[in-house]
Amino acid sequence: MMKKVLIKNAKIVNEGKITEGDVFIEDGIIKEISESISAKSPDVQIFDAEGTHLLPGIIDDQVHFREPGLTHKEDIEMGSRAAVAGGITSFIEMPNTLPQTTTIEELEKKFQLAAEKSYANYSFMFGGTNDNLEEILKVDPKKTAALKLFLGSSTGNMLVDDQKVLEEIFSKSPLLIAVHCEDETTIQNNLKECVERYGEDIPIELHPKIRSEEACYKSSSNAVKLAKKTGARLHVFHVSTAKELELFSNKKPLKDKKITAEVCIHHLWFNDHDYKQKGTFIKWNPAVKSEKDQEALMKALSDDILDVVATDHAPHTKQEKQNPYTKAPSGGPLVQHALPAMLQFYHKEKISLEKIVEKMCHNPAILFDIKDRGYIRVGYKADLVLVDLNAPWQVKSDNILYKCGWSPFEGVTFKSRITHTFVNGRLVYKNFKHQPFAKVAQQLEFDR
Repeated sequence: MMKKVLIKNAKIVNEGKITEGDVFIEDGIIKEISESISAKSPDVQIFDAEGTHLLPGIIDDQVHFREPGLTHKEDIEMGSRAAVAGGITSFIEMPNTLPQTTTIEELEKKFQLAAEKSYANYSFMFGGTNDNLEEILKVDPKKTAALKLFLGSSTGNMLVDDQKVLEEIFSKSPLLIAVHCEDETTIQNNLKECVERYGEDIPIELHPKIRSEEACYKSSSNAVKLAKKTGARLHVFHVSTAKELELFSNKKPLKDKKITAEVCIHHLWFNDHDYKQKGTFIKWNPAVKSEKDQEALMKALSDDILDVVATDHAPHTKQEKQNPYTKAPSGGPLVQHALPAMLQFYHKEKISLEKIVEKMCHNPAILFDIKDRGYIRVGYKADLVLVDLNAPWQVKSDNILYKCGWSPFEGVTFKSRITHTFVNGRLVYKNFKHQPFAKVAQQLEFDR
């Protein structure tokens, strides 16, 4: 294992600036950042980063790696391999596995699985239900990222729909509460109308009408109202509509916000015109909506109304996705292509490199109180990514790393590619190839 690493001649993108310089790493920790550092001993491995940009490793706060119980779609090893190929060095995984992560016992099992299998640093969210408040109160906030509540039907029996229970959870949770917001009654009424008209084979173009703006706004506004009433720390996942943006603010710095929000890659990249070509392969919950929504989300990201960019990586097999509308599951694989997609927006002058790093690296670290990660700072863990902004490559079936074997980006040519990914100072990925696997990934710690 590399004990000492020197990255030279990089354009370092960090804390709102781009500077040229070198970074020295020892035992997985950043020891020095300077304009010029020379190797002080022969055992230093040197990487010449001339012509590339050095970013902190991406922290993805919302993935579904499907383990345990749904590993025909994805698993921690394959999902994390794809993640590091996409520059994601840390992930927070969701509780809707089989069994669900709604007891301390199941949470501990997941930590053990990740310790054995993961290429990237890891943590998990604990799942809330209508009847597990006692377990929620036992969760250690220093060890567990957040409490996840589904306020829409994405996950069947993990739906928390009892208003009294919700208020009690919001009042008592020791953790930040992260929510999936879609109003179940609105969705079911819309779906009933469509089934009566079309049967099971509803045109996919109606997905954003079924899982509508109204369904999103009604649920997210209720969650925000509850957070204000109880003083809970609330984070709203995957905002998908322009209307919801009025619920959030850029009046305070992120560290002082009690209510925060994020946007996902697919809601920035796709809109409802894409259903015609992509069909159920871009069926997500919440749905990809209009071009107007898409543009408003990008603007809100730059204006700091939206705080974080995540993936909601949620693979299903190709066969599952090709079912008729009512049977085709929602979700798709995204970790490998999230950073290249955001860099494409940089090339289109929709967002700066500094802002991408803020939303994908710094802000998740601030929001979840992640210890010693998310920045290029002396004393911090050496989770780092080298990116060549001028190295076009096309997404093809033979370079897709997801276990499900497909991507909504297949056929897209990205202008930028990840050349190197370091996790805790160890090179784990280089130029489309994973390096010999070593257990260097660590469990995330929370400074709370």
